[in-house]
Amino acid sequence: MSEVLSPAPVSASHTAAANKVSKIALIGNPNSGKSSLFNHLTGLNQKVGNFPGVTVDKKTGITQLTSGLKAQVIDLPGTYSLYPKSLDEKVIIDLLHDKKSSSYPDVLVITADASNLKRNLLLFTQLVDLKIPAVLALNMLDVAEKHGVKIDIQQLQQDLGIPIVPVNARTGSGLAALKILLSQPLETTTPEFFQIPDELFVMVRQIRYYFELSNDYLAWHYAHQYHKLSFLSDDDKEYIADLVKKYNFQSNALQAAETIERYNSINEVLLDSMRVTKAENNEQFSNKLDQVLTHKVFGYLIFFAVLFLMFQAIFAWASYPMDLIDTGVATLNAYIHTLADGPLIDLLTEGVLAGLGGVLIFIPQIAILFAFIAVLEETGYMARVTFLMDKIMRKFGLNGKSVVPLISGVACAVPAIMATRTIDNWKDRMITIFVTPLMSCSARLPIYTVMIALVVPEQYFLGFLSLQGLVLMGLYLIGFLAAIFSAALLKLVLKTKERSYFIMEFPTYKMPRWKNVGLTIVEKVKAFVFQAGKVILAISVILWVLSSYGPGNSLELAEQRATQELTTLNLAEEDAEAHVAGQKLEASYAGRFGKFIEPAIRPLGYDWKIGIALLTSFAAREVFVGTISTIYSVGDSENISTVKEKLLAEKDEFGQPFFTPARAYSLLIFYVFAMQCMSTIAVVYRETKGWKWPILQLIYMTGLAYVSAFVVFRLFS
Repeated sequence: MSEVLSPAPVSASHTAAANKVSKIALIGNPNSGKSSLFNHLTGLNQKVGNFPGVTVDKKTGITQLTSGLKAQVIDLPGTYSLYPKSLDEKVIIDLLHDKKSSSYPDVLVITADASNLKRNLLLFTQLVDLKIPAVLALNMLDVAEKHGVKIDIQQLQQDLGIPIVPVNARTGSGLAALKILLSQPLETTTPEFFQIPDELFVMVRQIRYYFELSNDYLAWHYAHQYHKLSFLSDDDKEYIADLVKKYNFQSNALQAAETIERYNSINEVLLDSMRVTKAENNEQFSNKLDQVLTHKVFGYLIFFAVLFLMFQAIFAWASYPMDLIDTGVATLNAYIHTLADGPLIDLLTEGVLAGLGGVLIFIPQIAILFAFIAVLEETGYMARVTFLMDKIMRKFGLNGKSVVPLISGVACAVPAIMATRTIDNWKDRMITIFVTPLMSCSARLPIYTVMIALVVPEQYFLGFLSLQGLVLMGLYLIGFLAAIFSAALLKLVLKTKERSYFIMEFPTYKMPRWKNVGLTIVEKVKAFVFQAGKVILAISVILWVLSSYGPGNSLELAEQRATQELTTLNLAEEDAEAHVAGQKLEASYAGRFGKFIEPAIRPLGYDWKIGIALLTSFAAREVFVGTISTIYSVGDSENISTVKEKLLAEKDEFGQPFFTPARAYSLLIFYVFAMQCMSTIAVVYRETKGWKWPILQLIYMTGLAYVSAFVVFRLFS
């Protein structure tokens, strides 16, 4: 649909065309199609989902309106009104209430869900009363028509007094018409949907003139929200506080009265422009499906089955491409050694390729994990999962709004912690930030899968139930249980009594947009490879140097000593070479450092080589496998093997396999709980605005990981 209705005559000073690069703000209710529209306008890949609360901060991009006219597009978090309840909604009033802000928009594009127009128009009427030039992008008209709702767009435009463009944010239909409209001068709207009460008019005018505001409704919002406006000085807030007290300004009661008055106006508008052409005798498909998927018994069973399928697929479907990558890296290493030899070749094969190869192998599993998550979000099932999990969360004292960050934590803790901005209760938000890193993120996946592959046999029950997949699923469940029990413990410590609520609008079920699923997979794999790859590359080179050189002639002495020992050990040629290489590695800088920290980790069953990997993986968890791969490659240029084979070949001081079930399970449990991620610490510091919470988090998670790994090692030894 691409109908364009004639824009109103030009008379405003704020227009999209007036400046060289104008600013267009996208704003609307959650799940109204803002982020999808943003992606179509800018060509960027801002995360979207059939899932409210996806956008928690403003995002910007550039759109080409015409061949000679560009504009900056700002995607704002979804909100139901201009009265913010959480940090993500506060971003909106900080932008729209401060005309001096460098991001203040010239034009608003207000997205509205046509299938739920009445509710969407509440925010719309508040926005147009701010007197910022605006366009209404009417989305999901096809859904509305399917439900028998017919909207007279011409009449609606006339009653609302602003241009309306029908769009389909999923397909991009109507985008050209929207761009044409935005490239033209737009006027501020004249209709007002709310009248300032007479008894407060003087107070509002005082605020308006004091701050030189352009309209009364903006001054009205200053009176309501002065304590939340970060751009006001303490003196400004004190000035408004005195007025509010003087005029007995009852904010909550006045907000309620305003909402009622606005809905009365909206009802009158919709009487003329909206018709219900058929009664829905049959219950909607979404409602029928919800009765099953959110059932108090079947809902959990289905969710458990979905998780089970996902973890089975991670092992079963990824094994062939993983073997291919592993063998490919090993073959490349061997081929390079046939071409040349020397220190630089050793650095390339034993350092760089060994480290990167240890990470590239996990691309198929990362892709499968994010494919499942993207499909769950696209279909709308993830919203039902949050509803289901809310019932469990509340039993452990967590806020219902904690569900979204915790579920997002399965992918990555960094955006998950940012998603806590939707939680308005400060203590609940801090607790959610504190426990979210306990959810197993995708960076842990390489460690989990390589350790499971070492010690858990590749067995199937009933022909399709993979034992390795069950163990992997168990690790994710342990992380989840640790998160909710830690939250319950923290609630007791903080002694909060404030009750919380959880309101989530269920989106309708939709077929996944496979393009979005594909883009999500590509973006996540790119982030995994390039972000982790840069760190791994640097660490691999440093590690190779530290492992290949030592102080003075210590390596030569170690080699002489090992050679002398060989005369009494009577080892085979291959074992003899490994013995000499091991002695040299132990005498290197890396070996000496590993030996220094070994006493601290020996109780967990770890040696100095694992100790080095634990330290380097603090940069990013996935670095662990790359580090282990590099360390076990040094001095082994003649026996090029895959990552798994290198670990299987490692022997302890008694000549037995080093990676026993006790050591592998101890390592797995350590990484389920450990705070091994600098990015997470950085984002916690940013979100909590201090070092107190990240330091407490680091101490708690490291302590929990150490004690748990110690217990597991003792149990399985």
